[in-house]
Amino acid sequence: MNELEGLTALIIEPHAGMRANIHSMLNMCGLTRIEHASSSNLAVKHLGLRSFDMVLCEYDLEGGQDGQQLLEDLRHHKLMSLSTMFFMVTAEGNHSKVVSAAELAPTDYILKPFTADRLLDRIARALDKRSAFMPVYILMEAGDQREAVDACIEGERLHPRYAVDFLRLRAELHVFLGEPDQAEPIYRKLIEAKTIAWARLGLAKTLFLRKQFEEAKGMLEELVDSNKNFVDAYDWLARTHAAVGDLGKSQAVLNEAVAVSPHAVRRLRTLGETAFEAGDTEAAEKALKQVVAKAKYSEFRDPEDHVKLVRTLVKKGDPVAAASVIRDLDRSMGGRPATTLCSAISSALLHEYTGNETRLNESLATALEACQDAPSLSSDLKLELARTCLENNMEEGGAELVREVMRDAPNDAGMARAMGVLEQAGFPDLARTLAQESRQHVVDLVADGAARARSGDYKGAVSLMQEAAAKLPNNPAVAFNAALATLRCLEHDGWEDKLGQQAVSLIGNVRRLDPGNPKLGALSALHHQVLKKYERNAQGRQVKPAQKTAPAAAPATTAGKAA
Repeated sequence: MNELEGLTALIIEPHAGMRANIHSMLNMCGLTRIEHASSSNLAVKHLGLRSFDMVLCEYDLEGGQDGQQLLEDLRHHKLMSLSTMFFMVTAEGNHSKVVSAAELAPTDYILKPFTADRLLDRIARALDKRSAFMPVYILMEAGDQREAVDACIEGERLHPRYAVDFLRLRAELHVFLGEPDQAEPIYRKLIEAKTIAWARLGLAKTLFLRKQFEEAKGMLEELVDSNKNFVDAYDWLARTHAAVGDLGKSQAVLNEAVAVSPHAVRRLRTLGETAFEAGDTEAAEKALKQVVAKAKYSEFRDPEDHVKLVRTLVKKGDPVAAASVIRDLDRSMGGRPATTLCSAISSALLHEYTGNETRLNESLATALEACQDAPSLSSDLKLELARTCLENNMEEGGAELVREVMRDAPNDAGMARAMGVLEQAGFPDLARTLAQESRQHVVDLVADGAARARSGDYKGAVSLMQEAAAKLPNNPAVAFNAALATLRCLEHDGWEDKLGQQAVSLIGNVRRLDPGNPKLGALSALHHQVLKKYERNAQGRQVKPAQKTAPAAAPATTAGKAA
């Protein structure tokens, strides 16, 4: 078939005979550039090296991960381009569960047994849809989400058979751009036209992002009640319960989600953390043991999982099991950047429990030293290390860790947790002093950056705010103002490729840290204006020859005010 000539495919299938069978069928369809992966880990390695036009993945993979969880990992870690067609190969018995379980759905499902003709039919349909959406995908992958919204509107006009899909993508783009208020009417329109579960989920998300938690919760509870396999609805319902401080209900919802989809590591991790915070060490141990076991051979494993399991086992009173987990951490992840630090924190927790003061002090010293080279350590573990220091005559090191967490706190709840560590260790006055210092530190940073920009020192503002963003990677106010300073510098001092790339990264941090920020839409609009002014896409590449005369200044937006 000429339409398949030159396309590339990856077959993910644990059984050699079935891989050969699918390979032969693809050859019969006219496709010859084919690679194989017998496991999810090998698939991740293939996709990390190159892109494919299509992936055909068996649902029943070996090694504790099914095809749906692999797809979620690939999407989460952005290992597949938007234009890659992902076909889930599944038996009839799994079909209803797979179809209803995921918001991140594959391109299509191929039920076994199937013929070459049936496979070709599925591929041809997917190619037609990919062709219709390709202009949008190109803009999105270039970082031009604002233009992609317009391309969705045009795509809906040109390809009415895909109108619902274009509407869904346009709504998702508005949410991405920080405009949930513009996404909401699209979702409501889709719901009124037809009862679509993912549209109701999308609407619930827009409500969550605007902190309308009660309304979001009611909608999510209806979704879960009407579709027991819709795990993404469970996840957002758990997040909604957690947002209002009801950890018990959040844990209960996550338990239901894990019962439906038992192998998703990120969900199990969230369950373990939620259960531990809620004081349920039995449930935390069970979930975190599964996380460590399932991630053992994964490309995305995290040594912090071992620390959280050790902490749970120590709290439960099982030092023997905790010591075994530490040995496994050293053996299975030796040489990774954060392993030494995580091993030292775990050892300190164990030695604190057993009363080995000498080994405890050694582990704490190692951890404090390693912390200086590990800015990515989570606030949760920084506070755990701080608590151990404060309660074992290393007040200076503990207080400095708490100060770091306070300055980097994403919200008031994060600040309160940090204060609680000092208060419980017997330092309430220090907690209040450091909290006030930390808040003022961030206020002063933002004010200094804004003052430099007002005086015309845009480079100075960028230097100050980007340095602050590097030191405080989880503070949304710092991230927002670093992004704003970078955009203002580009706007007034001219285009620089390096600054253009940094702007994309900083805006991405704002979306990650504060997706409900009402100024995010204005920040995105300013970014779009700067790119348009210099005729660049978001990756910094020129989209057409630059004009000889300087373009007019972009109009001011509400993003110009400090967060």
